[in-house]
Amino acid sequence: MKIKTCTTEDIGELVRVSTQSYNEHYTYLWHDKGEGYVRDNFNFDRLYSEMSDANSVFFLVYDGGNAVGLIKLNIDKGIGDFSADMALELERIYFVKEASGKGLGKEAIDFVADFARERGKVVVWLKTMDSSAALEFYKKRGFQIIGESKVMFANIIDAFSGMRVMVLHL
Repeated sequence: MKIKTCTTEDIGELVRVSTQSYNEHYTYLWHDKGEGYVRDNFNFDRLYSEMSDANSVFFLVYDGGNAVGLIKLNIDKGIGDFSADMALELERIYFVKEASGKGLGKEAIDFVADFARERGKVVVWLKTMDSSAALEFYKKRGFQIIGESKVMFANIIDAFSGMRVMVLHL
């Protein structure tokens, strides 16, 4: 596995990986199979804008030379009692289906934890759908549930709108 910091030259690949992985894992959440969410969030302009935020960083994850995943971090983003200086948000971690079961997710979480430690963080936090298999994956990696929220987008199926807020103490 190789993890590469993204530049604007990588946006096309980010669009491809994010769209493919989202469509392979999360269409069940939506009345429209996620078409609106994908269209609004995984396009050149939106990703360019997100990349322009100095607090955000994107990475592509490669396996055997192919981009199979992505990571988006918000470097200084507080949660609860943890200030922005203390906390890093793992906003997105997506893998295409063909990458599942290879241990890449575990390696990616280790990478994120190391990235956070290098910046003096004491926690990494994230939100995950409570209906997703990712919830158990994060628990196995040491994340603890500290709260809950709901997705508030049009077309979300209400029964699947629950999210868990999780934190990993470093």
